Amino acid sequence: MKPLEDYLIVDFSQFLSGPSASLRLADLGARVIKIEKPGTGDICRTLYTSDLIMNGESSIFHTINRNKESFAIDFKQEAELEKLKKLLAKADVVMHNFRPGVMERVGLSYEDVQKINPKVIYAEISGYGTKSELKDLPGQDLLLQSLTALTWLSGNQDDGPVPMGLSIVDMLAGAHLAQGILASLYRKVTHNIGALVQVSMLESAFDFQFETITTYFNDGGELPVRTKSNNAHAYLGAPYGIYKTKNGFLALAMGSIPVLSSLLQCDALLHFPENKFELRDDIKNILATHFRTKNTEYWLNILEPADIWCAKVLNYQELFAEDGFKVLEFTQQVEMLDGYSYQTTRCPIKIDGEYFTSTKGSPKLGQDNERIIKEFIEC
Repeated sequence: MKPLEDYLIVDFSQFLSGPSASLRLADLGARVIKIEKPGTGDICRTLYTSDLIMNGESSIFHTINRNKESFAIDFKQEAELEKLKKLLAKADVVMHNFRPGVMERVGLSYEDVQKINPKVIYAEISGYGTKSELKDLPGQDLLLQSLTALTWLSGNQDDGPVPMGLSIVDMLAGAHLAQGILASLYRKVTHNIGALVQVSMLESAFDFQFETITTYFNDGGELPVRTKSNNAHAYLGAPYGIYKTKNGFLALAMGSIPVLSSLLQCDALLHFPENKFELRDDIKNILATHFRTKNTEYWLNILEPADIWCAKVLNYQELFAEDGFKVLEFTQQVEMLDGYSYQTTRCPIKIDGEYFTSTKGSPKLGQDNERIIKEFIEC
């Protein structure tokens, strides 16, 4: 039995942040009904991250909305809103990621839903919270990375601001919302009360940087400084970084410079008996030059037996060919109602030795309307 079986989640969210939260809850057994606009549905259906079209829609929609149902309804129409409220009255969780004020205007605020479902868990993601002067700005991942100084931690010193190559703030906010929902579900079971769960992308981006922000506040207000080359962490000294080798790249974490000097037979490092933070650029330059002389495998054969934390840098082709990846069985084949099948990832959580998988793919727009209406609205 999956942990969240018999829980009903009604999800109004679009794009990435909210749907990533409901995806994880669906993986854990919850029934997720996705509310969509008739005709167009979730805007993410046409948000193409590449030229890849899967069964007429974007790959990212299929990835983040598998294992859900779709209920297409125009709840701006009064009669349709009343139908929708019958569904919300039976939900354990109602969630959305609209800008502040949107759900209030259509009559589906927390207070509105609480009137028809007093013990509901109402969960929402916003870009900037409900009080921030930025609250009406678009809560878009790149904008949030930029506004929260996250872009000054990646890349090298002279690169300027560098964003991460994933929609990391969306994913973090979704994870935080899922955590808040799970905590509230537990409280509902133990104390029989509902909850209002609120997460902002702004605060999630701040929380992601708890290590560097804490250092900043307690280090005299010194800004984080990336190394001139091979940077991987603005607050860690050498050798921490990624280095080019003769045939690829090598990641090297923390390590004693004198020990590395001996292992790598790098005499130039003998000039650095102490690994002082201000010397990290000089040390990294020496290592970068030295690592280019041999293949990645040559260096791994020296460093790994000595218990030096290091790894080969893999691309997707190399990663998926590794036995270490294959043994995880981390991909699954899912199928849509019309028979379209595609390969994607599974839930990473294991409980009682069991991973949670499902063959249920993403829903076609409104495909579950008839069943949902009969089960929740006409009953």
